[in-house]
Amino acid sequence: MTTAAEDVAARRAGAAGVGLMLPGTLYLVAFFVIPVFALLATSLYVPVPGGDVGQFMPALQWQNYATALAEFWPQLLRSFWFALLATAGALAVGYPIAYLVAVRCRGRPLLQGMLLVLVVAPFFTSFVLRTIAWKQILADDGYVVQALHWLHVLPPDGRLTATSFAVVVSLTHNFVPFMALPIYASLERLDPRLVEAGGDLYAGPWTTFRTVTLPLSMPGVVSGTLLTFIPAAGDYVSASLLGNSTNTAMIGQVIDTRFFRLLDYPTAASLSVVLMVAIAVLVGLYVRRTGTEDLL
Repeated sequence: MTTAAEDVAARRAGAAGVGLMLPGTLYLVAFFVIPVFALLATSLYVPVPGGDVGQFMPALQWQNYATALAEFWPQLLRSFWFALLATAGALAVGYPIAYLVAVRCRGRPLLQGMLLVLVVAPFFTSFVLRTIAWKQILADDGYVVQALHWLHVLPPDGRLTATSFAVVVSLTHNFVPFMALPIYASLERLDPRLVEAGGDLYAGPWTTFRTVTLPLSMPGVVSGTLLTFIPAAGDYVSASLLGNSTNTAMIGQVIDTRFFRLLDYPTAASLSVVLMVAIAVLVGLYVRRTGTEDLL
């Protein structure tokens, strides 16, 4: 049996909890729930009969999704492929960086701080400027292309800009910090005595890393891959600046063109919904496959 004072205290605690949740709930409703419903509604619009370009009226035209997918499925698949390659590249670069800062520099806070500043330094520069920088680095008259010509890696008329390689390199570079920082956070919490125990049990450095360090850092790896793959799949800046309109176009470019230039709002909204649902499904499957459902 609870007393009246306990009941009053429980009600006050419940009211306080509701009050604390209310601002965040209102924010999510205003800036997430309502926009998503508006996007869904727009994806079903139909043109106004006899109206001008960009004039649509509410309807339930589910055919918009089939039409958009039938026309733009190559760009959608290419976006996921580029995002996957960029995620793998960011993991290959970001994990050694995180391991160096968190494990090799453990106990040296000054050095760790300096290296962390270098990791986050790209954030001090605009995403667009970093992409334009790659356009200069990979230019036809740049040192990289000239060196590859001299080494006969590229044919005399070969180039790196306006290629898939340039787009993936730019995506990888731009999202390396998103990969390295979560992995660093996981490795920083790693108990060094566990690694020492692996050595005491006669395991070599590679075996210890494979059986102890890597499994314990998987939450950071999963978080980093999600933080890289999700924005990379919807990116259009790198493909616009470093690619071409035929072999490197990503779904973000299509959405941008359809919405802002052609004023084809239903198609742009349909592709946005498809991209959002596809990413949600892929992320759910990936997280469950890696055995870290608690990240959802």
